[in-house]
This record gives sequence, structure tokens and C-alpha cells, in this order.
Amino acid sequence: MRPTIDPPVALPGRLLALVFVPFAAGFFLSFMFRNANAVISKDLATEFSLSSSELGLLTSAYFLAFAAMQIPVGVFLDRYGPRRVTASLLLVLAAGSGAFALAEGLGSLALGRALIGIGASAALMGAMKAYSMWFPLERLATLYGWTVAIGALGAVSATLPVEFAASQIGWRAMFAGLTLVVLAVSACMFLFVPEKPVPGATERWSEQAARIASIFATPVFWRIGLPMILVQGTYQALFGLWFVPWLMDTQELPRSEAAQWLLWAAVAYAAGSIFFGQGSDRMAERGISQLALLKWGSAFGVASYFALVFAPGVPKFMLLLFYAFGSVATSLCYAILSRRFPLSMTGRLNTALNVSMFVCAFIVQIGAGMLLRLFPADAGRYSSEAYALAFAILGAAQLAAWLFVVGVREGEGAARTGG
Repeated sequence: MRPTIDPPVALPGRLLALVFVPFAAGFFLSFMFRNANAVISKDLATEFSLSSSELGLLTSAYFLAFAAMQIPVGVFLDRYGPRRVTASLLLVLAAGSGAFALAEGLGSLALGRALIGIGASAALMGAMKAYSMWFPLERLATLYGWTVAIGALGAVSATLPVEFAASQIGWRAMFAGLTLVVLAVSACMFLFVPEKPVPGATERWSEQAARIASIFATPVFWRIGLPMILVQGTYQALFGLWFVPWLMDTQELPRSEAAQWLLWAAVAYAAGSIFFGQGSDRMAERGISQLALLKWGSAFGVASYFALVFAPGVPKFMLLLFYAFGSVATSLCYAILSRRFPLSMTGRLNTALNVSMFVCAFIVQIGAGMLLRLFPADAGRYSSEAYALAFAILGAAQLAAWLFVVGVREGEGAARTGG
């Protein structure tokens, strides 16, 4: 006789409205700002006479600032709670958006972009901390999946909608309007998200710092987290900057059509978020673990990447969708690792994973720009050989991450404990 498995715990509607909606809205905006430069990259390069390496440095300033904030954000979330920390940082994002709209050169553009990265640094991590405090642990993968899917819709808004807005009112006016939207979301988060005692609020600063070091020193953190770091980091870097130029330079697509491709890739990413998030809870009832789903989903994403960038005579559009769908499987690392560390450390655990991923994205964006610059450009178009070299290196890194996690066994790593 088959054992009876309890159905998933229901999610309270009131908490979804008061906790999930404001944090999901903040993550939507952070994702949109993260990827907006991909569509307006040619405009920025033309207006400010930016080279490929300068454009890569400018756009990656988001990732560098974001990554630099992750460890402090993890400490602040575990000490002061997600409501105050995330709402306050969204004010910094609004300041960065305003500064970007008023920029007069590379320096002021980079400053605005860095402030945007700082302001967005708690968007997803604050949401995850809030969910771990307010919702059942067995529903975290579902909530993570929904949140990442909403973030992917923010990436959708950074494609054709951004291209349309930039062509109609200009990129400066667009960023000025977005500043007001961010301020509204910050106010709603601060006023309506309920408070709850934070498990790590009583820890000394020295204890909190020591626990961060213990996370990075735990082997299972790297064995399970590498797909998130390398596969997701590469996808975010390419989607946020280099996919549009690659499609324009090697596939002969106009900017509007390249933006449309990214729009549908973002839709596929959102679908993958729901499939691997909520679907993982359902599949667990049938004996398919989140770890197994992580392995198979990552394999699909990495295989799609190699086919997308190297296979001749195949439909690139569908392969881009497959890559977007498969790469988001790596977000399961958050839920898998959250069960292997104490509740009081969830903020620092998630930000440790995030800082590693965004350092990777920063290196990918600026590194790809430097590699492209090694080859001669023709009227602002980079050569196919340059893209092939850069994308081959990125593919090798993603393949290595997948091979690393394949050997992880079920239950490997310390079991989660209270506190």
C-alpha cells in the first residue's frame, strides 16, 4: 500500500496580500532595472561614445554594487527584518534611477547604475527572508518560484516596453517616471507589511560575521550552489547586456526584433520559475526531489545554451526560450540550501548565494566586453569570432557547474536546525 502524503499547506490570502505582493513588486522593479540597459545599450553607446568595454563596465556596475551589498544586506535582514531594510534600500534605488536620468557622462551614468544596484540588493533576499518568517517552510519553493516569475515579468517589461518607451519619450524621461514608481512601492512596503520578531536580532555583530564565514566554509553550500552561481550568473549577465548586441550583430536582427526575442525569453523564464518552483512541491509528492529537479533542469539549460550559441542551422529563437526556461531551474538552490541551515541564518545564507552569483555576473559582463574588444569591430558591430570565443568560455563554466552538482547525493550536508 502506498503511503499517504499530505497535500501542500494552503497559503493564507491575507498574508499573500500584505507580505507577498509588496515584496514581489519590489523584485519586479529590480529585475526591470537590471535588464533595461540591454535594449538602450546602442543609444547609450552612441550618445556617450562608449566602447564595448566601457559599456560592459557601465552595465556591470549594477552587479558590482549589488554584490558588494549582499553580505551587509544579509546581516541587516537577520537583525532588523525585511520590511525596514528592503523599503529603505528601495529609496536608494529611486535615487539611482533619478541620477541615471540626469547623467551627463560615463561617470554619472555609472554612479546612477551603482545606486540602482545598491537599492535593488535586498529585493529578492528581503522577500525570501519575509517568506521564511511568515509562511510554512514546505511552501517556500512555490513562493520563490512565483516571485522569480514576477521578476521575469519585470525582465519582460525591460524588452519591448522599454524599447517602445525609449523610442517615444527617450530613455531619460523613462527613468524619471520609473523613479516615482519605485517611491510608491517603497512607501507601500513600509506602511503595510506586518512586523514579526526577527530570530537573529539578539546576535552580536561578531557572531553574525562568524556565521557568514561558516556558510562559505560549508562544502555543501558550494556543491549545491554552483549551478545558481555560474549558470544563473551567466544568464543574467547575457540577458542584461550582451544578448541584444549578439542577436543584432550575428543574427542580423533589428533592435526591435531582438527586444521581442528577449521579451519571449523572459516569458519562458517566468514559466520556468513557476514550473520549477510550484512544480517542485507537487513533484515531491510523487517522489521526485528538488535536488533531482535541479540536476535535470540545469542539464536542460546548459544543453540549450550550447545549441543556441554553436549549433548551425537550428532555430535560435526556440533555443533561446529553452535556455531561459532551463536556467531558472538553478533557483531551486535557495530552497534546497534553506533546509540545511538554521532559520536565523536564512538572510545571510541567501545573500551569500546571491553575492556569489552577482560577482559571477559582473565578471561575465565586463569580461565579455573585454574579449569582444580584442577583435576588430565594424561600424559598432562585433565579429562572430569574438562572440564565439566569449560564449565558449561561458559555456565551459556552466558545464563545469552542472558536473559539480551531479555527484551530490540526497541528504548530503547538515540537516536544518532551529534558531
